[in-house]
Amino acid sequence: MKLYRFLSEDDTSAFCHKVTDALNKGWELHGSPTQTFDPVKGIMRCGQAVVKEADGTYTPETKLGEH
Repeated sequence: MKLYRFLSEDDTSAFCHKVTDALNKGWELHGSPTQTFDPVKGIMRCGQAVVKEADGTYTPETKLGEH
């Protein structure tokens, strides 16, 4: 099965660590990163889609972060 996740975080090193952790667990970047301003928090937020091939069959109960 092919899995998809969208990672997002405040524009700090925490975002880079989140993406790096996913890459080291076998996820691959999918598309370009995004960035937007969060007017409620008054900060920039980053996002990056990642994909991964995994064994099994996808169901809505699949825990994407566990792969």
